[in-house]
This record gives sequence, C-alpha cells and structure tokens, in this order.
Amino acid sequence: MVSKVADEPQMLSKKAGCNSHGQDSSYFLGWEEYEKNPFDPVTNPTGIIQMGLAENQALARFMSEQRGYKVAFAPSNIVLTAGATSANEALMFCLADQGDAFLIPTPYYPGFDRDLKWRTGAEIVPVHCTSGNGFRVTRAALDDAYRRAQKRRLRVKGVLITNPSNPLGTAVPRADLEMILDFVAAKGIHLVSDEIYSGTAFVPDSFVSVLEVLPSTRAMADRVHVVYSLSKDLGLPGFRVGAIYSSNPGVVSAATKMSSFGLMSSQTQHLLAALLGDKDFTRKYLAENKRRIRERRDQLVDGLKEIGIACLDSNAGLFCWVDMGHLMTQHGRSFEGEMALWKKVVFEVGLNISPGSSCHCREPGWFRVCFANMSAKTLDVAMQRLRAFVETTTNSKGGSALRRAPAAPARSMSCPLAMNMKWALRLTPVSADRKAER
Repeated sequence: MVSKVADEPQMLSKKAGCNSHGQDSSYFLGWEEYEKNPFDPVTNPTGIIQMGLAENQALARFMSEQRGYKVAFAPSNIVLTAGATSANEALMFCLADQGDAFLIPTPYYPGFDRDLKWRTGAEIVPVHCTSGNGFRVTRAALDDAYRRAQKRRLRVKGVLITNPSNPLGTAVPRADLEMILDFVAAKGIHLVSDEIYSGTAFVPDSFVSVLEVLPSTRAMADRVHVVYSLSKDLGLPGFRVGAIYSSNPGVVSAATKMSSFGLMSSQTQHLLAALLGDKDFTRKYLAENKRRIRERRDQLVDGLKEIGIACLDSNAGLFCWVDMGHLMTQHGRSFEGEMALWKKVVFEVGLNISPGSSCHCREPGWFRVCFANMSAKTLDVAMQRLRAFVETTTNSKGGSALRRAPAAPARSMSCPLAMNMKWALRLTPVSADRKAER
C-alpha cells in the first residue's frame, strides 16, 4: 500500500510557475481553447477540432500497445521533445530549482550527469545498490540517499529510475516499483520513470510500467512522470523523437513551453504519425526486434561464459552488465584496477566497453557491454579478441583462463540486433549522436 502523500509547499520549480515565456499571448489561445472544448464526433460534435495532434494520438496508442494495453495514455498529457535527452532535461527544469536534488539508483546511465545537471543546476544524489541482490533498489538505500542529501542541505525533489535499466539490462520488478512509490509518497516528492527501453524487454511480462502500479489518487498521479523515446524500440536513434507523459497540468504546461527550445521538425512529426499509424507493421517489427535482441544477447552471454566471464541476469536492453573483476591484474579489485583493465580492453584488445565506475557503480570490476549495434559475425570477432586476451592474462598469472570463472554464477542474458530501417538510416547522419545513446 502506498502511504498518504506528505504535504509539500512547492511541488514544481519556480521556472515552471513563471509567465515570462510568452505562452499566454494570443498566438497560443487556439490551443488553450481546444483544451477547454475538444471536438468529439459523438459527445461533442460542435467542439474545436485540433489539427496538429495526430502524432500525439498515434504515439499515445503506440505507448499503450507497448504495455499490453494495461495503461491508457491521454494524448493531451503528452509533450513531444527532440529525444529523451530533451525530455529529461525539460522535466528537471519543471520540477527542480538550481541546487535541488534527485535521487538516482546506481549504476545509472552516465549521460544523466550531463542531461539532468549541466544546464539546470540540479544535483544528483546516488542511491547505492549492490550486486548482493542483483543491484535492485531497496528502501534502506533510498532512505540512506535521502539522509545524505539532507546532510548536504539539498532539497530532494524526486527520484528518477530507468525501467528497464541502463546499464543493467533488467526491468524493475512490480514489488520494487510499489516500494519506490511508497517512498516518494511518504516524502511528498516526484518520481520520474525513464522507460525508453520498454520495447526491448524480450522476456514476456517482464516489463511493468510505473503507471500500471500507480495508485488512482490525484495527488500521486500528479507526481509521477514518464519519459519515452522511439530510439530504442524502433531502432531510430537519430530520429530524435522523445516524449514526456504527465497527468500534472502544471508540468504539461511548463514542459510544453520548454519544448520550444527542442522541437521536432514538422516533417519528423508527419512521418511519425504515418509510421505509428501502421499498426500491423509496428506489431510485427517489435516482435521481430525482441526476438533478435534475445538471440544476440544469448550469443554474447554464451561467448563470455565459455571464457569464464559472468553477466547479471537480464531481460531487456541492448547491453549486458558484465563482471570482469577477476581479470584485473593491476592494483587488485579496485577502481584503479578497473581503469587499468578498461584501457587494455579499449587500446590493446580493440573493444569499446564502459567501466562500471562511469555509471557510478560502487563495486569495481563491472562493465557495460553492448551487443545490438553489430552483426553476429562482428560479435564473434569481439569474442575471439576477448578470448585471446583472457588466455594471455590468465597464463601470465600461471593459470588457465577457461577454468577461472568468477565466483558469481553466470546468469543468462539475451540481446538482439535492433532492426534499423534503411530509410531511417538514410535520413540519419552517420555521426548521429553517440548522442544516439539517448
């Protein structure tokens, strides 16, 4: 059960309540009037017809379909942005003032240090999770992070989670979502759920949106916000289609103003509406994409297991959370040893992986390894290189690499190749965002 929401004098940021944007000019009056009197062919045939929201309606239907129609999305609660990066930053501007803090479970996506903090002035306080329970969030860890924020005289405005997690590749269990909701309710703060990997969950029923377990009370609905993007689910990283979903009118209004600085082009919106309107295509695409992700993940996990490297059990995402601590020959199992190993893997082995410390993991030796951005043959080459490195490293220590498996059991993980559409690739520059990450 979610406890009663605590009183909070100022839920949104000062900027969110500011009227200097110009949104109140006559230019925007038509939008406001539509919200008051929307056309419906049955219930309100004389109402105002909105001629610019086809993409919102298509996206709302698609997001609902992604969640097995267990959640209904209102198009009027969607704010389109140029990717998830813009969506997350806009939410920070809406919810937090400079110096306010958000709690984020570790390990977390390294880009959050840029996306959430750089221009907004907001702070991140890590919620330290451990391998002992598969890096799941606990109430004790949340309470500890909240206390640490208070000691720093930071006002905590909310919790931000990624579900499924980047870099763990795991969906947040329903029980954990209920616990997190109970925590934010007790503290009277917000919850932002970044669900950009929702369509990559390849184990049936493993992904549960926070909106599925959200209590029906108005107070809680106003404090829970979802970020979404098409970059992962449809393999369109350079398409720059992101969205904020919120039932809080103040957040929707403020985020709409913020979106002026990160708009999607009209051409993109038109193509988006046409793409998502093809229900048969999107259904088949998503099913095939999940199958390929699982296939590619299994290829990586099996290859790593053969050379004595274990992974965290995963059910979503385009990467694996890999334990390579036993390969740290310099400085022992420490962050210095982790960086020394990372440099060898990147500069000598020729594999670009991400050290856990870049994701704020407190346990050295973990690495994020992506598998969905290459062919099966290229992944085989990567495994051959890593095998040679492991054998050399272990032999230099006087043992056999293939017999020296980590203490933790190798847990299954699967990841498939995302099906990037040829037409989308032609529209997207080759350099598109490592940035493409978001």
